[in-house]
Amino acid sequence: MKAMSALTSLQGILPSLDGEGNPIRDLWDRMSRLPGGTWAFSKLIGQYVPYTGSIGAHIVELERGRSRVELRDRRAVRNHLRSIHAIALANLAELAGNLALLYSLPDDARFILAGLQIDYVKKARGTLTAIGTCPTDLTSEKKEHAVVAEIFDASGELVARTTFRSLVGPKRKPDTQ
Repeated sequence: MKAMSALTSLQGILPSLDGEGNPIRDLWDRMSRLPGGTWAFSKLIGQYVPYTGSIGAHIVELERGRSRVELRDRRAVRNHLRSIHAIALANLAELAGNLALLYSLPDDARFILAGLQIDYVKKARGTLTAIGTCPTDLTSEKKEHAVVAEIFDASGELVARTTFRSLVGPKRKPDTQ
């Protein structure tokens, strides 16, 4: 499978997010076109960020200012009330929001999460879809931006809404020793 061989050969790219370019955008643009590429990309992100990978989300769409991530309802992400756990929802929202932001960053920028607020609207059951949105006019100037992620159930009803405060700034300069 082409996507899995791309996964194996490209695993070394992600640890250098402070390096040149935008490896998330470059990797998605290459892998998403391959058969099984979105699944392989999702697995790669899950390996790079193991806690995020623990929910087993599937990154379906990624473009400037927007992402769409799906989470299948299964026992591993449920709580004692037989609905998807609140922290799994927060994890899904963070993934969707952060990916939209990472994809949209200019090559010389990076970010760190500065805060979040999540509102749980209703119990989450069934396959969920998280839509992450962020500004598209980003620069590497040190500035805080609002990133929003909304989670919908299979019937299209809002389950949760999250707003992140993300601090964008310039990438670190490599040491010149």
